[in-house]
Amino acid sequence: MASHRDGDSARIILFDTNGLMMASQFTLDVFEEVRWLVGTYQPVVLDGIIRELRRLGEGKGNNASAARYALKLTQDCITDHDVVEQESVDDTIIRYARDTGCIVVTNDRRLREQLLMNHIDVISLSHKKRLEMIRG
Repeated sequence: MASHRDGDSARIILFDTNGLMMASQFTLDVFEEVRWLVGTYQPVVLDGIIRELRRLGEGKGNNASAARYALKLTQDCITDHDVVEQESVDDTIIRYARDTGCIVVTNDRRLREQLLMNHIDVISLSHKKRLEMIRG
């Protein structure tokens, strides 16, 4: 596990694949929107999310373009190498959020529902123009 979890007062905010892709898809400054909602925080991304963005970015079209842009945004995040073999990226996100108490930024409806069922706070897109906090 990464050392940023210990002794730091800033909130950990985990960005999932489409949480980062929203920046391009909806012309949002996702980092500033999150800062507006929670104050000071540490943006974190998992290895599996970076792999997903790389794979999506290899294609053509708007999603591939959004993935390539999102991949650039990961450079402003702490990368956590929290990998468990045979675990889906969504399961890794849920486990990581439970273990760290972080908030997850996602616009994936299925993942959002799973996070909320696990009492994990979510930041998601509202009305295609602002991010909102949903308490888990």
